[in-house]
Amino acid sequence: MATHACILGLSGTELTSAERKFFRNAQPLGFILFRRNIETPEQVKALVDDLKACVDHEALILIDQEGGRVRRLRPPHWPDYPPASRFAEVCNDPYEARDMARLGARLMAADLFALGINADCAPVLDVPQPGAHDIIGDRAYGLTAKDVAVMGRAACEGFLAGGVLPVIKHIPGHGRAGADSHASLPVVDTSLEELLAIDFYPFQVNADMPLAMTAHVLYSAIDPKHPATTSKKCIRLIRDGIGFDGLIMCDDLSMGALSGELNARARASLKAGCDVLLHCNGQMEQMLEVMKETPKLKGAARRRTEAAMARLLRHPEPLDLAEARARFDAVLARVPSGEVRADPTEFQAAPKETA
Repeated sequence: MATHACILGLSGTELTSAERKFFRNAQPLGFILFRRNIETPEQVKALVDDLKACVDHEALILIDQEGGRVRRLRPPHWPDYPPASRFAEVCNDPYEARDMARLGARLMAADLFALGINADCAPVLDVPQPGAHDIIGDRAYGLTAKDVAVMGRAACEGFLAGGVLPVIKHIPGHGRAGADSHASLPVVDTSLEELLAIDFYPFQVNADMPLAMTAHVLYSAIDPKHPATTSKKCIRLIRDGIGFDGLIMCDDLSMGALSGELNARARASLKAGCDVLLHCNGQMEQMLEVMKETPKLKGAARRRTEAAMARLLRHPEPLDLAEARARFDAVLARVPSGEVRADPTEFQAAPKETA
């Protein structure tokens, strides 16, 4: 059966009979997990195996595991990880910070690899700006484009070395958005010259990475009518200006930043140039609507998918996990950390199947 250009969520900790039937018919490129899908390592591994068995191709299994506020795998079953901003606080110099960013990603990759998860929606390459909404905040690796670019690349290297594909986000940049795109559409009126020099720079440095997720942000200097996800002009800039030729997935279609019915959002994203649709909340009625608009994976989108999957290491680079984790924890313990805030990007649990 043909693979379709979408990544979908699911409702709970195990597949319902309706989801299993739907996924077998839909043949999505992949699936994304949230905290509503997570209980224990044994349960997650079984769920991932079930999802993979639903499709006739090698499925992408995604999760948001950044550290800090945005982490779906949490204690007591999995180690805790700091927000990206923490490395600059505890490390003695930029070189050590880069090493720790790579090591942290490598350790997270080991957690994911053990579960069969092969893609992480990380790192965040957004550059936060004064006065912006704190939806990015401490999820960023620094306050300058150079720091974010260098540290983000280190994290990408760590994920790849651990057999997990990084998904750089939120291309071309969410750092100066004045609103949370989960709730409403941010509008950025900054000049293109400044955007290229700051916001887009980390994505240029990491343009060789395999996967990227769009920003639901409107950049008036590029397209005064449409956010990046549904803007041909923005996707063209990502391809030609930033130089990214990997697979582009839209951020979640159900987010408040996008307007119109779900099927219109899906069509607009594909028409703009996104390769793959992402729908996260696991609500069956919405997924059925998305599938009506989802094409078969073909052409450039298939080529980019195949190129991404070819970068998956079947055997991660050797690592003494106990020693590496002890070294990582020792560096983080240098400076006491504050209380971690609740995750503002967590989606509400989808309703359980009742029939």
